[in-house]
Amino acid sequence: MVGTDGRTATSTGAGLRLMAVHAHPDDESSKGAASMARYVAEGHEVMVVTCTGGEAGSVLNPAMDRPEVHTNMTEVRREEMARAAKILGVHHRWLGFVDSGLPEGEPMPPLPEGCFAMVPLEESTEALVREIREFRPHVIVTYDENGGYPHPDHIRCHEVSMAAYDAAPDPERFPDAGEPWQPLKLYYSHGFSRAKLTAFHESLVARGLDSPYEEWLGRWDPDKADVMERVTTRVRCEDYFEVRDEALKAHATQIDPNSRWFAVPLDMQREVWPTEEYELVRSLVDSTLPEDDLFAGVREKVGT
Repeated sequence: MVGTDGRTATSTGAGLRLMAVHAHPDDESSKGAASMARYVAEGHEVMVVTCTGGEAGSVLNPAMDRPEVHTNMTEVRREEMARAAKILGVHHRWLGFVDSGLPEGEPMPPLPEGCFAMVPLEESTEALVREIREFRPHVIVTYDENGGYPHPDHIRCHEVSMAAYDAAPDPERFPDAGEPWQPLKLYYSHGFSRAKLTAFHESLVARGLDSPYEEWLGRWDPDKADVMERVTTRVRCEDYFEVRDEALKAHATQIDPNSRWFAVPLDMQREVWPTEEYELVRSLVDSTLPEDDLFAGVREKVGT
């Protein structure tokens, strides 16, 4: 395996293969990282595809809020991604598009010309199809129709992933992007749910510890459905929470090691919530819901 875009990460054909498609560097470490580390440890191949370079990201860690970091943000974030990929043990590809940024204000300003969310869908879809056909994943993980949260790059990541899943096996679509390949399953990754936050909050309070989640839960819209209602698949990965946290900390511009990301002790996390959650949305194999494995049904189909 070679690092980020040193290429030579073409599948060896051994084991099963999982591809996770993300909008920005650091998304892979905050969404499904422990699951990926588990599958790598089990001998499977995992590739992270990052759609943009995260150039428009703010510096969220006070220790990294320095002039030289802001000046060299593109290179800094590439270095952070390389460290995170090494920690997780995954292959990595940059899709090569430019971060759209998160527009704010009233009225909302237009997105920058040429950014990922503004690139024609066919162009970005072809780029992802090329990676799918080269790596040949059995399973693809991406975001739901809301992008996990409504960042324009996250929503576009969803759109591109769905379009590429459909196009990759079609020999008439993007014939110059490699030999057709049919992924067998596609999932949405789901992060913090109200149920998970509540479980952590109650466990912290029961131990006499401060909870950073009380205010967050207090602002939660009671009429909003909990994403757990959509979850079909819970992957046990508690043995890899420490790996996940180290990958998160590799993204030092984005992750403050003193933030609420790390408020819940690892032993409590393993006891209270030892899984990461997914929603199965496309499948060409038989599996029984609920699942506990992203490769459920694939193992039998492929014979691995």
